[in-house]
Order: sequence, then structure tokens, then C-alpha cells
Amino acid sequence: MNPDLKPIDNQRLHGTTGEAPIERSRREEAQALKLLAGIPPFTMARDLVRRVGTDRAVEVDGNAYSVPWRLIGERVRVMLEAGTLRVLHAGREVAVHAELKGRHGRSMQDVHLAGVAGADGRPVRVARPEDGGAVAAVPALLRPLAEYEAVAGGGF
Repeated sequence: MNPDLKPIDNQRLHGTTGEAPIERSRREEAQALKLLAGIPPFTMARDLVRRVGTDRAVEVDGNAYSVPWRLIGERVRVMLEAGTLRVLHAGREVAVHAELKGRHGRSMQDVHLAGVAGADGRPVRVARPEDGGAVAAVPALLRPLAEYEAVAGGGF
């Protein structure tokens, strides 16, 4: 087909349909491209794989998002869509955050620290008894070498 005749050819009535191809094309396109009420025309989503760092966070676009501390060192799936970041591990959702704008931001949730020493008022160390009754004194643990010889059965 001659490209110079394309504008003219599309204006003529088609023998089978009884209408100009350009008009039919415009009508069909208008019907097919109608916007649905309240639904965006497309959804943009990103699906990423990240490793959880020692700070119990995954990094996406220069920002850090917390996950449960038990996942440190594990690979997780990060899905980013419509301003929401979802973190999944073994097919189960473990964290949801609002997407941070810019860089060097941190979105941390205290619930991800559940079970860690120092979180929720849990003691970091077990206090030693003051009187020393539960802990044996050091001199009582020391024995003469003769006792060890008797048990081991021989001299050194």
C-alpha cells in the first residue's frame, strides 16, 4: 500500500462494513480505552529479593525497613506497590511499611524486637545473687592435685 494514499484510503467507505476504516477504528478504540470508575489504569509494582542485615533491616532505594530480628541473615521477598512496602519470608507476610521518600530514611517498628534482650523491659543480664549462696566460692572449687591423681589412677 502506498503511504501517500493512506489518509485517503482510510476516509473511503469500506464495502463490507459500510463505514470508513478511520471512523470504525476511532469508535472501537474509544470503547476499549474507557477508564473504569475509581480504578487506576495500571498498577506499578516492584518485586525484589533482599538479605536481612545485622541491624534487622532490608534496604530498598537507599532506605532501611525493619523486619523481625529472627530473620537476620535470611533472604526475603520485598514487594513495593502503591506506596506500600511488604516483606515476605517463606510466603508469609512478616512486615508492612509505608514507602519512604528520599534516601537514608529508616522505618523501624518496635514489634520486630519482640523476644530480644533489652526490649520490652526484659533484663539484658541475669543479676547475680548478692550473698553468693547460689554461686560457689572460688577456693571451694580448687582441689589438691593428689585428689585428681587418686581419681585418675596414677601419678604424673
